[in-house]
Amino acid sequence: MMIRHMRFSLAFLAAAIGLSLPSYAQEYPSKLITIVVPYAPGGSTNTWALMLATKLREKWGQPVIVENRAGANGNIGAAAVYKAEPDGYTLLLTAPGPLVINKSLYAKLDYEPDAFAPVSLVLMAPNVLVVNPKVGVNSVKQLIALAKSDPKRLNYASQGSGATSHLATESFKMVAGVNVTHIPYKGSGPALVDLIGGQVDMMFAEISTALPFINAGKLRVLAVGSDKRNPALPDVPTVSETLPGFFSATWTGVVAPPKTPQRITEKLSAAIAEAMKHPDVVKSARDASVIVIASNPADMAKFTKQEAERWGRVIRATDTKLD
Repeated sequence: MMIRHMRFSLAFLAAAIGLSLPSYAQEYPSKLITIVVPYAPGGSTNTWALMLATKLREKWGQPVIVENRAGANGNIGAAAVYKAEPDGYTLLLTAPGPLVINKSLYAKLDYEPDAFAPVSLVLMAPNVLVVNPKVGVNSVKQLIALAKSDPKRLNYASQGSGATSHLATESFKMVAGVNVTHIPYKGSGPALVDLIGGQVDMMFAEISTALPFINAGKLRVLAVGSDKRNPALPDVPTVSETLPGFFSATWTGVVAPPKTPQRITEKLSAAIAEAMKHPDVVKSARDASVIVIASNPADMAKFTKQEAERWGRVIRATDTKLD
């Protein structure tokens, strides 16, 4: 009788514990997943988030939505995900800023970038070094020689202080030992307009944005910022072929709130990798001149640490700060 009573008690206790387990201990996923994009709708990051949401929805049969929470260079959306439940149902899909740049740019953030649970580095696109044809150079070596011969002659456009185009050029200046004056703009559009018009001389621009103007002969591409040549510009060298170690690329990554269980981040990572291999996704990536990465959490953690160190050095050296 006592044994039966003990068995009943243990069974009751196990059931009670099961009822009290948090939602992420249940089979994942079992409800709505929200992918937060910390920028306004309409950009390339939003496009990839919507595409990924569709593929995850098809795979799991659960609703997956994209929520735009723009503001403060991505900090508002990043903070919202940082404070969300660590159950895998709220994710951040973002460009580099909130994860590896903003912590060095801002005196205070409402989140700790290093504490996010890495899921997957999804895509990567090199920044390309382009000049107005009137500058009269055809290579990185010639550009450096021109800058050294007349330190006050050249200037460069960026999407704004703290943007990847700004930091990439400052990194270039440091490695090449040249002086080029910074002309910040509010976004790629106006920067490229003035670059094409000859009001500014050079720029590190996203490859997908610059490629139509390169193909039309309105801009001259000198090099790509990635560590390997890009299939869209196979004959164009990398900057690192002239300046070893130089790297500048825009990328998109997915992270989860701190303390999200590893089994969930790994399941998400595997699902993202599967989604990014889908033929229509591969075609979209090729058409946009971006490279599909779809890394695992460990590789993403290693990469973002390197990126944070890289851009942190540039920001400190240039004393760039944002409020």
